[in-house]
Amino acid sequence: MRTLIQPPPSSHCEQCGGELRLKLIEPGDKGFDLECEIFVCANCGRELSCTVPHNHTTPHTKVA
Repeated sequence: MRTLIQPPPSSHCEQCGGELRLKLIEPGDKGFDLECEIFVCANCGRELSCTVPHNHTTPHTKVA
């Protein structure tokens, strides 16, 4: 059986230490090819947004 490892500290809430889960990816600055990723804490519900470079290997989701 494979040994389970803890996720990196950056994936934990700074407020309560809970697990951060990806909630939404929004388009960011198209000129710099950026996206805004929004995470939410599974324990306290606190939201955290991060601006990151667009990953061209990830498929796009359909917008309804």
